[in-house]
Amino acid sequence: MADKILEINNLDITFSTTAGPVHAIRGVNIDLERGETVAVVGESGSGKSVVMKTVMGILAGNAAINRGEILFRYKQDNGETVEVDILKKDKKWIRKNINGRRIAMIFQDPMTSLDPTMTIGKQLMEGMIMHLGITRQEAAERAVRLLEEVGITEPGRRMKQYPHQLSGGMRQRIVIAMAISCNPDLLICDEPTTALDVTIQARILELIKKLQAVHGISVIYITHDLGVVAKVADYVNVMYAGKIVEVGNIEEIFYEPKHPYTWGLLSAMPDLETDDARLYTIPGSPPNLLHEVKGDAFAPRNRYALKIDSIAEPPMFQITKTHFAATWLLDPRAPKVEMPEELKKRVARMLKEADRNGGQL
Repeated sequence: MADKILEINNLDITFSTTAGPVHAIRGVNIDLERGETVAVVGESGSGKSVVMKTVMGILAGNAAINRGEILFRYKQDNGETVEVDILKKDKKWIRKNINGRRIAMIFQDPMTSLDPTMTIGKQLMEGMIMHLGITRQEAAERAVRLLEEVGITEPGRRMKQYPHQLSGGMRQRIVIAMAISCNPDLLICDEPTTALDVTIQARILELIKKLQAVHGISVIYITHDLGVVAKVADYVNVMYAGKIVEVGNIEEIFYEPKHPYTWGLLSAMPDLETDDARLYTIPGSPPNLLHEVKGDAFAPRNRYALKIDSIAEPPMFQITKTHFAATWLLDPRAPKVEMPEELKKRVARMLKEADRNGGQL
């Protein structure tokens, strides 16, 4: 990759709990190039947010990093490119040099990101004064421009208001303005539209795409909503039980998925034209990571599971230059198994819809 901004290599994390150690992240690898959008998808509890909080250096105190590295590359003000391993830096250094300044994060509930006792203007200005070293007057002028950029009407008046005086959609726009206020290289969006209604969701996603294009920001989306992924991502990392189980570009994951878990996620998307009377759900539950996983973690929920799935963990099999999946079904010795018939019909419908939309999913 010519201009890689983030490289997560073999990240492995355990949490100490009263019930025992929880092996939450089990060797995660994620790459991101400058200007690219990568989505990390999976059910709740798969480890998506834990990985990205580690990138931000905001892990809980009971977390222990067993191994791995998080290489982040950014340009200094003099144009020189710097590479740091975030795992080797202390929290104080990360807060001063990375958080907000180089990497910003948008959380799913804007009220958890905003201080209810401070005005919007004060909260927007605070980070800029600290990270950019500008005066209060300059920060105030920049804050008004940022509010205009994210579509807030009457920005001068909003600067004096408190979070509870604004709607959920406006609060999320303000959080986005705060996130881009110090010109970060990387924006991490953790379920940024979950707390919003559908019409506002679409506007927020379009806003993030527009800001990404204008400012040249790289974006990582953490989500369980494949509908969101289809609208925004270049590449997708499918995560299950603390591991990445399939990686590919947007067309490969939506039109040619190879892992049975990805088949299940796609089948569970609501579809008005499906032949099924009921919505599909993946049977069973994710494994309890208090107990060490033997073999393929998805095997108990996989109707196509092979004997080897309960004995050995599958490696990442390469399908194309950009497409990889960790399932024994891709081993040359495995029986040939194709995606379920109903999912094939759904993919055909998606392809037809994409043709009508000029190639857009």
